[in-house]
Amino acid sequence: MTITEKILALHAGKKDVTPGELINAKVDIALGNDITAPIAITEFRGVGGKKVFNRDRVVLVPDHFTPNKDILSAIQSKAVREFAVEQKLTHYYEGGDVGVEHALLPEKGIVVSGDLVIGADSHTCTYGALGAFSTGVGSTDLAAVMITGELWFKVPPTIKFVYYGKLNKWVGGKDLILYTIGDIGVDGALYKAMEFAGEAIGRLSMDGRFSVCNMAVEAGAKSGIMEPDEVTRKYLRNRAERPPRFHFSDPGAIYESTMEYDCAKIEPQVALPHLPENTKNVTDVGNIPIDQVVIGSCTNGRIEDLKVSAKVLRKNRVAKNVRLIIIPATPSIYREAMERGYFDVFLKAGAVISPPTCGPCLGGHMGILAPGERAVSTTNRNFMGRMGDSTSEVYLANPAVAAASAVKGRLAHPDEVVKP
Repeated sequence: MTITEKILALHAGKKDVTPGELINAKVDIALGNDITAPIAITEFRGVGGKKVFNRDRVVLVPDHFTPNKDILSAIQSKAVREFAVEQKLTHYYEGGDVGVEHALLPEKGIVVSGDLVIGADSHTCTYGALGAFSTGVGSTDLAAVMITGELWFKVPPTIKFVYYGKLNKWVGGKDLILYTIGDIGVDGALYKAMEFAGEAIGRLSMDGRFSVCNMAVEAGAKSGIMEPDEVTRKYLRNRAERPPRFHFSDPGAIYESTMEYDCAKIEPQVALPHLPENTKNVTDVGNIPIDQVVIGSCTNGRIEDLKVSAKVLRKNRVAKNVRLIIIPATPSIYREAMERGYFDVFLKAGAVISPPTCGPCLGGHMGILAPGERAVSTTNRNFMGRMGDSTSEVYLANPAVAAASAVKGRLAHPDEVVKP
């Protein structure tokens, strides 16, 4: 079996499972946020739910519209808060404790290797970087899990993606996944598990791995996953709330197909509007002036992302008429970036530093685009109207490209700003 099939079989209490099989499986972690949890709570009560299946395993993180942007978002957050208090949930985070959920849960050790995780948010697939099966579900599914601790799944077939060779300068996990989506398309892995492997993946930090798995859903995947290794074990050490369970694909595991990529051929990528599959090398996009740059989100708001952003921005200034918004993904990342001196670099460059929030990624707040405006963003989606007006445009890129673009006032390669 593949790693995905092994995890699903274990949680279904079965010896083995095969692609296409319908199973009922026990869930380790169930996640909701300030947009999706209120619906789940309403459904929970509507079917007579009184008590969650395990107050340690239901996690609520109001991160999308927080700090609350208006009365409606405040009402949603209030509903989540009151439910968390009523149910005495161990893992509820708001105010100075809140972070972008898919950065916060791994950081706090709430998700560990071998887990089966569902979240009422499509980018729940992020946790596959730890060797967990994690997938997004609807709010009614979240309600069902909050009551029963179980959910039905159709076992997905697995496509294996193997990355070999050495990564080029300025190329990271974001570029690998953008390049892959550009190759297979936004429906290239529809309802499949994407298993990421190869020497290049092995050399990625956990931050880079989270970026790769985070965007598996942008290829239509049910999940993204990586086999755990020493990098994973080191990350979980002194962090994991529960003992991790390490699973690996069998040598004879059956894959639907296998894709191989030579990383020597991959340059920093840009996904042009209005789909993540519309990718080009940053050197091939031409002269595209921009109005805003966003560095953050559950895709690229971690400390490694802020580090490379500071490297590009050091001794540089944001171009006139360009707004640069930097959003550390969690309070811990915020504090570390501040202590490392990155905030000084960002402020001198003319950036705005936001508290942890999803904010502009979903067109929520903290950086909405006006008609006709263009943004370079380290987020995960560039659908029409995703970050504001339907005539605005979003270009997805890694943090180094985003920072360089802020300095140049147009899409730019980092080498244009940071001279050898």
